Amino acid sequence: MISKWSSRTAYPVRLPSAPVTYGLIALCTLIFLIGPASGLNPAYGTGEELHAAQRAYFRRWGVVPAELFEGSARAALTPATALFVHGSWVHLLGNMLFLYVFGVLTEERMGRVQYTLFYLGCGYLALLGYAAANADSEQSLVGASGAISAVLGAFLVLLPGARVTSLLPFLFFLPLRFPAWVVLPFWAALQWLAAGRASSGPGVAYLAHLIGFGLGCCFAWVRFGRATRVRTTPATPAPEGENQP
Repeated sequence: MISKWSSRTAYPVRLPSAPVTYGLIALCTLIFLIGPASGLNPAYGTGEELHAAQRAYFRRWGVVPAELFEGSARAALTPATALFVHGSWVHLLGNMLFLYVFGVLTEERMGRVQYTLFYLGCGYLALLGYAAANADSEQSLVGASGAISAVLGAFLVLLPGARVTSLLPFLFFLPLRFPAWVVLPFWAALQWLAAGRASSGPGVAYLAHLIGFGLGCCFAWVRFGRATRVRTTPATPAPEGENQP
C-alpha cells in the first residue's frame, strides 16, 4: 500500500517546511549508497565477497537480539544506528516514501526539535521491543520502519481527517482517496495479521512496526490530544434537544 496525502480546505495548500524529514531521507539514502547493500561501492567487491561484507555490515550496525542484552555499550547503541541502515533498494525506497508522505505534516505539527526526538526515541524503543520479544534471535535487524511507523501513528492522531491517495493491491492498484483514519488503521491491521503469520527467520519485522505505531499514537494523544480536541470543539453549542456530531 502506497499513500500520498492531499490537502483540502482544512489543511494548508503550501508544501510545509520539513527540514528534519528531508534530512533523514537524505542521510538514510547516502548511508545506503556508500554501504555494501546498494552494490554500488566497488570497495566491497562482488559476488561472495560482497555478500560477506553485507552480512558483516548488518551485524555491526544492526540489532542482533541475542547480543543486545549482554550489557556491552556497542550493542546498546545498535537500535539507534540500525535506524539509518537498510537492507535493499526496495527496503530503502519503501521506507523513504512513507517517511516523506507522512513525516512532512507530522513534523510541521510537532516542531523540528520535538519531532527529531520523537522519531529517534520511538524508533529506538520499537527495535528494542522487537529484540526483547525475540531475545534468542541471531538475525540482524536494520531499517527505519519502527520510527516511520511511529510517524504514521502520530499522523493518525494529529491529522485523522487528512485525505490520502492509496494504491491497494487487492483493488488492482487503483488510486483511491480515503481519510487517514481509514487508511492507517487498515495498514496497522495488515501488520498485525502479517506478524501473526511471520516466522522467526529473516524477513520483515512486523512487530517493530506495531510497537512503533502504538508508541506514535500514544505520544501524539498524550502530548497533543487535548489541544486537538479543543481546536475541533464547535464554537457554538447545538441547541438543547438536538444531536451533536
